[in-house]
Amino acid sequence: MTTPHPDVDLDRILGGAHHDPHSFLGAHPTGDGHTVVRALKPLARSVVAVRPTGERATLTHERDGLFTGTLPGAGTDHRFLVTYDDGVERLHHDGYRFPPTLGDIDLHLVSEGRHELLWRVLGSHVRTLDGVTGTSFAVWAPNAQGVRVIGDFNGWGTAHPMRSLGSSGVWELFVPGAGAGTRYKYEIHTRDGRLLQKADPLARATEVPPATASVVHTSAYAWEDAAWMASRGGADCHSRPLSVYEVHLPSWRPGLTYRDLAAELPAYVSELGFTHVEFMPVMEHPFGGSWGYQVTGFYAPTSRLGDPDDLKHLIDSLHAAGIGVILDWVPAHFPEDGFALARFDGEPLYEPSDPRRAHHPDWGTLEFDHGRREVRNFLVACAVYWCTEFHADALRVDAVASLLYLDYSRPDGAWSPNEHGGHQNLDAVAFLQELTDTVRRAAPGALTIAEESTAWPGVTRPTYEVGDDGFGGLGFDLKWNLGWMHDTLGHLARDPVHRAWHQDEMTFAMVYAYDERYLLPLSHDEVVHGKGALVAKMPGDWWQRRATLRALFAFMWSHPGKQLLFMGQEFGQPEEFDPDAGPQWWVLDEAWPGNADHRGVRALVRDLNIRYRATAALWELDADPAGFSWIDASHAEANVLSFVRHDAAGRPLVVVANFSPVVRTGYRVGLPDAAAWREVLNTDAAEYGGGDVRNEKAVRSEPVPWHGRAHSAALTLPPLAVVWLEPAGDPAPDLEEDDLDDH
Repeated sequence: MTTPHPDVDLDRILGGAHHDPHSFLGAHPTGDGHTVVRALKPLARSVVAVRPTGERATLTHERDGLFTGTLPGAGTDHRFLVTYDDGVERLHHDGYRFPPTLGDIDLHLVSEGRHELLWRVLGSHVRTLDGVTGTSFAVWAPNAQGVRVIGDFNGWGTAHPMRSLGSSGVWELFVPGAGAGTRYKYEIHTRDGRLLQKADPLARATEVPPATASVVHTSAYAWEDAAWMASRGGADCHSRPLSVYEVHLPSWRPGLTYRDLAAELPAYVSELGFTHVEFMPVMEHPFGGSWGYQVTGFYAPTSRLGDPDDLKHLIDSLHAAGIGVILDWVPAHFPEDGFALARFDGEPLYEPSDPRRAHHPDWGTLEFDHGRREVRNFLVACAVYWCTEFHADALRVDAVASLLYLDYSRPDGAWSPNEHGGHQNLDAVAFLQELTDTVRRAAPGALTIAEESTAWPGVTRPTYEVGDDGFGGLGFDLKWNLGWMHDTLGHLARDPVHRAWHQDEMTFAMVYAYDERYLLPLSHDEVVHGKGALVAKMPGDWWQRRATLRALFAFMWSHPGKQLLFMGQEFGQPEEFDPDAGPQWWVLDEAWPGNADHRGVRALVRDLNIRYRATAALWELDADPAGFSWIDASHAEANVLSFVRHDAAGRPLVVVANFSPVVRTGYRVGLPDAAAWREVLNTDAAEYGGGDVRNEKAVRSEPVPWHGRAHSAALTLPPLAVVWLEPAGDPAPDLEEDDLDDH
């Protein structure tokens, strides 16, 4: 039996602070066998409750849009005939007659922080319940006194208070008639009486910034990459080629949408021979100048370039071209924008309650509370979402170092040690281990890549293997080798006359090359904020700069580890990254005086990728010390380095790098046993813009001990160049005596 509602109930409903509006609104039996009906329609002039059987009751307006009346008999199957100021009558289904759209198992998993498909139960979803189509809304806000969903369907008003689903902290409501494309937010009544309007943390689509509303989205996309998805997990990434072209989608070709990019980007990347593209973050972000690294919509692709299905089409098109897709992903921090995650329900929720832990000192953002199970669930499910719903082949996890250390960028007194007195962030370690294990299991074949800049041990060690430090590995598949990047660029930025004193900068990476499994990055970070373009970092005149850049690329492609190159650098862009203008494509135009210089660099990158993919020695034993051996790492005064890469069958590729600006003729190099060697790549070739100093004929190996090897050959080393050599036979049957160069 329902007693007449007290004023306090009505006040809480109208004030948006009622935890169970379903107990008040909708249809409820009275003690005399009839049904009291209450409707909250703040914009209505009149409301009539109508049953399919014909019974109807004109409801009385009590105050502030609350209408009440009585229908004869029992039952909840009714609709509201609502008249607004325009005089038009509209039929509304009563959303307060439907049961919760989250079941007990879902709520249990949410509460435990173990719902790996979180986006399927929270957020907004178009559904049909009992023959009625509408949208269910669900949001986690455990500290709220009340939550209302506001949007296009109710004039952004107070008509749709949500119900609390107990201790889970989840609020839920089904809104009949709300459909795809509807804009909405949550209005949260905080414990201290404030009303906050918040975007949905699990919205799968958003308005175009600077607008901030969430958008109900239903995907209609039909994927065509089943064969790709079935095979992507079939091979170990460490024993197959992997070279990455990093792209900032909004500026690669400014003005192009996801659909436009699908018509151009796959062909361009295929022509250059890269195996993967990496997108700088495509998740929604309010400030374009953050390049996507300050995310507010963790489950929503940025609407600047199209809707979610458009992004799926772009990824599908890349897969059709045989190109994998890596997404930058930012689980370390989020911006303080008031419409998003910051103090979401009026109190610290996604961020730690301790302000010393919450505020990131470098970026003016808030860090996630990785120790809170619901927050960890939000992030782990997000990773699974992108790898399954968007078929991402890998996630590059941003700013891992800032996660791992409690004292990251914090002075003494501005941080508290962990329970053992150390500076390791134990919560973040557990989060990263859960992340990598879950992605590996839930999205077979999808990789995780850590952008980690310190010497934290075991970044790519399995989580179940405990190291000497007492921690299990973090479980990533690859780690960015930022040490290699800093050392190599620092060395090549030196004048060649000074490089002899710093040869260790080029060799030190091999000391630790097999401690982790590495990706060698020349990313956007190296060509922004006044750092200049890669070619601008090199000393000397324009010819020397280009020559050194080409040598850098060939050295990088032949070094153990995978490769990543940021857009624009593949053709030696002369200026640093401009996110508004994008790459300087015009330098490739035939009308540009120096176009041949840039076309030459691009031709080299293409040939490096082609040769790399065809040469198992460069990737098959990438994570095995048996795949690499020095020939000579000590000839510092000549600025020359030489080494051998091997494949699993023992087939060698010899790499000789001359980082001095002089030609070296008759330069003897110890070689593996083979009668003759053929130059298969030379960065000084004329087609790359070089001086065309080459070993044009096959080079005869002689039984002259050198560099600790029984055989050697005298080579011509072009200036500021790298040469790759492969066996030409014993001697090769296609080589006549005139083809051999004895020097």
